[in-house]
Amino acid sequence: MAAQNVMICENLPQELERFLGQTSYDRLFVLTDEHTVVDCFPLIQGIQAVAEAPMITVKAGDTHKCLDSLSAIWTRLSNEGATRHSLLLNLGGGMVTDLGGFAGATFKRGIRTVNVPTTLMASVDAAVGGKTGINFNGLKNEIGAFYPPLRVFIDCEFLRTLDRDNILSGYAEMIKHALISSMADYTTILLYDIDTMNYGYLNKLVAQSVAVKERIVDEDPKERGIRKALNFGHTVGHAYESLSFQKGHPILHGHAVAAGIVSELYLSHKLCAFPMEKIRQVVYYMKSYYQPLFFGCEDYETLYELMTHDKKNEGDRINFTLLAGVGEVRIDQAVGREKIIESLDFYRESFGV
Repeated sequence: MAAQNVMICENLPQELERFLGQTSYDRLFVLTDEHTVVDCFPLIQGIQAVAEAPMITVKAGDTHKCLDSLSAIWTRLSNEGATRHSLLLNLGGGMVTDLGGFAGATFKRGIRTVNVPTTLMASVDAAVGGKTGINFNGLKNEIGAFYPPLRVFIDCEFLRTLDRDNILSGYAEMIKHALISSMADYTTILLYDIDTMNYGYLNKLVAQSVAVKERIVDEDPKERGIRKALNFGHTVGHAYESLSFQKGHPILHGHAVAAGIVSELYLSHKLCAFPMEKIRQVVYYMKSYYQPLFFGCEDYETLYELMTHDKKNEGDRINFTLLAGVGEVRIDQAVGREKIIESLDFYRESFGV
């Protein structure tokens, strides 16, 4: 996806209205969830084209990023006369942009989509880069497609509607981007005080974080090589997240990624000599803001089994993206069961659980 397809907005309604006026389509549809239709849609409902568009609203939460929701979107598009020349505007967090993006990728073999992320997580990760998908068979993003949106509009005004947990969820992805990027990015990200919530400065950090992802995606749009860098923290993180679903106490994606980063930094130290001093800095920052995940030794086998389903794997190998240093990415690192179990121990010891 070309960099110009992402717009950091100063006046979202004005810039979105201009874009819609310059874009050719026969019908516009707006996808929201039950929260964003109340909290976020009012910011853009003054745009005539948006006000006149059919509204499709799905239930909120990652557990609803599923076949039933996807089918409901397809049904509405079909019944409302959508064609291959229609445009689907996804207004919401990562669940909405993932789900809406996949609906757009598959309906009539592809209709164009526009993402307007309303969470920090979606702004820096889910809405950018062209990955779409749904959860299936108890696994995160098991079914999906690479399908870049026509445009992504990012406006940190939406973030004022978020609670602290959702801010932290998105910030975990920004920490990941900094770790795979450079010492300059790493330093600015770890110096930000989330409790003060300076939205103007956060907007600059979001632009910095998005630029990291855009640069990598532009180089490797289909994840053949360096795009795997964006999976850092996610092999273990997705397992933590899936375990939370199985236990009936789902956690936000970014909180699982934050825990995954800690575990995978341990693996990076053991296999790629990532400096322990830097790990301590990251762990200190994580412990300052993130609540610990509670799991025990009895969950290790389940977590390991979940990792065997990771899409980066080749045969029986569990592949990781690891780091030799900040900005020094090592993709396709096969890690054995013993070291993976050690990384789970490391997380629990670091957080005192």
